[in-house]
Amino acid sequence: MAALALLTAVVLVLIGALHVVWMFSPWPLRTREEFARRVVDVPVDKLPTAGMTAVVAVLLGVAGYLVVARAGLVTAAGPGWLPAVGTGCVAAVLLLRGAGGLVVSSRRSTEFARLDRLYYSPLCLGLAASCGAVAAFG
Repeated sequence: MAALALLTAVVLVLIGALHVVWMFSPWPLRTREEFARRVVDVPVDKLPTAGMTAVVAVLLGVAGYLVVARAGLVTAAGPGWLPAVGTGCVAAVLLLRGAGGLVVSSRRSTEFARLDRLYYSPLCLGLAASCGAVAAFG
């Protein structure tokens, strides 16, 4: 379970780091317009603010911490139940994002919807499953 927890946490932290990059740049895409269309599916003027993106990045980092704390790889801060409950909540949020993304994107034909069906939602569902396993079995 430790290897699964570590892999899951690394992926969550890397996605969080990507959000930090997105606060300043549309990387790996060239323009904010392309980023808005392919990654967020909104007009450029509706892109999330840097502050909102920072909140997502921090939450992904906290999620990674909770996963490794649940597996006993790092010392857990706070009450003893927090890593198990927190990791379970992370699993639930990722499950909702993954399943919701598949449902909504199956009804649309945008470039984002295609990418969501192929990559974003399946990644969320895989992370949900691994977080659920770590939450349940530590």
